[in-house]
Amino acid sequence: MLKCIFSMSNKDYRNWAPLFLRLAIGFGFMAHGWVKLSRGPAGFEKLLNLIGVPFAHITSYILPVIELFGGLAILLGLYVGIVAVPLIGTMLVAMFTIQIKFGFSSVNTIGLTPQGPIFGPPGYEINLLYIACLVALIISGAGVFSLDALLATKNKRVNK
Repeated sequence: MLKCIFSMSNKDYRNWAPLFLRLAIGFGFMAHGWVKLSRGPAGFEKLLNLIGVPFAHITSYILPVIELFGGLAILLGLYVGIVAVPLIGTMLVAMFTIQIKFGFSSVNTIGLTPQGPIFGPPGYEINLLYIACLVALIISGAGVFSLDALLATKNKRVNK
């Protein structure tokens, strides 16, 4: 395996890029969705009501499911071009309803104590990073190490 990795041509390295994007982005969305579901949607519903999201009760269930299963699909490379669209939507809504007022930086240090820094609410930097990675996956596809590639290969064999 290692010999295979180190003997690849420059062109072959490009095949790995979508995999690393998918692993990071997929895990991130899954983690955020799981936290919202595991703590119970009631707390998330309060936040949604506070920022004026319509249908906050149903949205508090739908959004974490989109994040959890959308993240899993991205992680596995399954229907990436389709699944990325609602995930981009969640990032845009979060960015414009919550993070935009805290500025760009995702790490806002607001103080320093003997125990370490105190952080304020995150800005919209992380939203833009997620969106950029999802757009890159839409453009490039899920890559050769994905279920999308496996399905495409399977379909080529069936259609021959």
